[in-house]
Amino acid sequence: MMRSLFSGISGLRNHQTRMDVIGNNIANVNTVGFKSSRVNFQDMLNQTIQGASSGQGNLGGTNPIQVGLGMGLASIDTLFTDGSTQPTGKQTDLAISGSGFFVLSDGMNQIYTRAGNFDFDNQGNYLVPGSGYKVMGWAGVGGNIDTNQPVVPIKIPVGSSMAAKPSTSITYANNLSGDTTTPVGETVPAAITVYDSKGVAHKISGAFTKTATANTWSFAPGATTDTGYAITGGPYTITFNNDGTFNNAAPATAFTFTPAGANPVSITPQFNTLTQFGGESTAQAVDRDGYAAGTLEQTTIDGTGTIIGKFSNGQTQKLAQVCLATFNNPAGLTKVGDNMYIKSNNSGEAQVGMAGTGGRGGFNPGSLEMSNVDLAQEFSNMIITQRGFQANSKIITVTDEMLQDLTNLKR
Repeated sequence: MMRSLFSGISGLRNHQTRMDVIGNNIANVNTVGFKSSRVNFQDMLNQTIQGASSGQGNLGGTNPIQVGLGMGLASIDTLFTDGSTQPTGKQTDLAISGSGFFVLSDGMNQIYTRAGNFDFDNQGNYLVPGSGYKVMGWAGVGGNIDTNQPVVPIKIPVGSSMAAKPSTSITYANNLSGDTTTPVGETVPAAITVYDSKGVAHKISGAFTKTATANTWSFAPGATTDTGYAITGGPYTITFNNDGTFNNAAPATAFTFTPAGANPVSITPQFNTLTQFGGESTAQAVDRDGYAAGTLEQTTIDGTGTIIGKFSNGQTQKLAQVCLATFNNPAGLTKVGDNMYIKSNNSGEAQVGMAGTGGRGGFNPGSLEMSNVDLAQEFSNMIITQRGFQANSKIITVTDEMLQDLTNLKR
């Protein structure tokens, strides 16, 4: 009779634990990146009144006779299913779609989270505003990111600059008229701005001229129109095939000019996208490399976690990339509060890499992952838990009445 009393007590205690877990789930229904938990029960002990026996002779075997002594907790599991994605419009927010955790650092230890409500501080550190933990990833060098290097705290310096890049090529494109009525000596101007080693702009003049030879034009780069620096190199003979396509037989060499106080500028013209079809001449300089120096004006993050900077010179550059960590057993991670986890003996080591590789999920920039708590399920579990608690309390009440009847036998 006392066994049922202690079984009821174990039921009350563990149903209360389940109610605690349900309450925590519901309390975090709007917590960014929160992962709900569930409680699993198991029977605890059994008292064997009679053991099992095998059949002998004309008698068959008998099963064991055992009385259960209550129930206990089997596990409290964390459910790492994806939560819904909520767009926020804030460029520094990140949501993970699929497996993986953000890697954070306090300077000594690495901590992991699914909550991507990040921002930059006054020093350009990419971090969790509420705790100051820095987001880990790879830093870009000259627009290149080497993901084979160890991860470091991401820092985008405020007001960082991009060095100037001198121009080395100009692309000329479109059509030079192939009509037989095109007079010899007709010119088609083609000017474009290039940059020297200091990022100073210089406008290169130039013109295509129809020659007397069939399927042939010439191009002469002129002096820079703004500063008057003389051009060394050219003119260039441009030939076309009978079908109007460009003849690649003679690649162009570079022409040069030397700005005051800067390195000589050597530019190779590219003519291979020119054509000579009938109709008017539309040839022009359509592109060139090189750019002036610029200052960082804006940052955006793409689906790979790459932070891209937009500079005042119109150029963009990869500045850093956010990494993701996966675990063989994410349910084995230990919760430490503030939406964060640390590895445990049963989680396995963190496997850090790029989003979209090695089973890692991807990023949704400008969004946050919401809690994966299912309120309908939690309310159903609450009712079931309440009824289980009531039933176990009834066991204690009935057992107490039976004990009272037993003590009253002496009257």
